[in-house]
Amino acid sequence: MLAPDVVWVSDGGGLRQASLRPVVGADKVARLIAGILGKVDGVVTARPAMLNGAPALITHVDGELDGVVAMRVENGRITGIYYVRNPEKLTRVDRQTPLTLR
Repeated sequence: MLAPDVVWVSDGGGLRQASLRPVVGADKVARLIAGILGKVDGVVTARPAMLNGAPALITHVDGELDGVVAMRVENGRITGIYYVRNPEKLTRVDRQTPLTLR
């Protein structure tokens, strides 16, 4: 599913742990994800979502919002993964915003 040149970028906003630099390459990104999941204390759940027109996962640890993993998909492969953990950027993730025409 990962493109050979997939790029992982994360944002903790200085408030949550995140990668300091982009990680490039399917093998490195897969190992990073496995490492992250191996270190989590608690129960991790993820539910699929669409954010900004792209596929995403909304992640929770022990029922508390942890972050959003947004993905860029091209030609059936994941070419970009953006993991946002910055609490200031997650304030509206668990709320639905109704859209209306004016």
